[in-house]
Amino acid sequence: MADPELGPTTFGREGAMVTASLTRWLEASPDEVWAALSTPERLVQWLAPGSIDLRVGGVVRLDFGDSGIVIDSAVTAVTPLERLEYSWSGPSDPSRPIRWRLEPRDGGVELTLTLILPPDDDVGRSAAGWAAHLEMLACALAGAPIAFPFERFKATREVYRGQVASQASA
Repeated sequence: MADPELGPTTFGREGAMVTASLTRWLEASPDEVWAALSTPERLVQWLAPGSIDLRVGGVVRLDFGDSGIVIDSAVTAVTPLERLEYSWSGPSDPSRPIRWRLEPRDGGVELTLTLILPPDDDVGRSAAGWAAHLEMLACALAGAPIAFPFERFKATREVYRGQVASQASA
């Protein structure tokens, strides 16, 4: 998808899994983006309270409080300032790997987040949730954190669900 408001988002397959890749350009240095993705004091500004132990096998724990969602997984790949991978799931959930890629570009960072989801997941909902959090990330990096943009999430969810459905029928 090339909607300038949402940023490029593509859907595909990786084996039996469904993928969603969201790419955003962020006006920040690689150091700033990496810190936002990986340090407790920055994660809470745009995602949730938690911590990520930045080594393969390191614990990833994010607690979304009132929603009851707790991510409790392990880092599967890490290259500081370039990539970070872990599963977006709890211990009893199916694996939902996510991949963060940072590429310095045009005085900022091109950040690509790839979600890898089981085929029975609501891919449109997951991608829209991450699109909302990426918007929160951009605002936090700009020094103006925002709350979860729920109305934007709902509209984006429907756009993404339509794209996933049209791809499945193609």
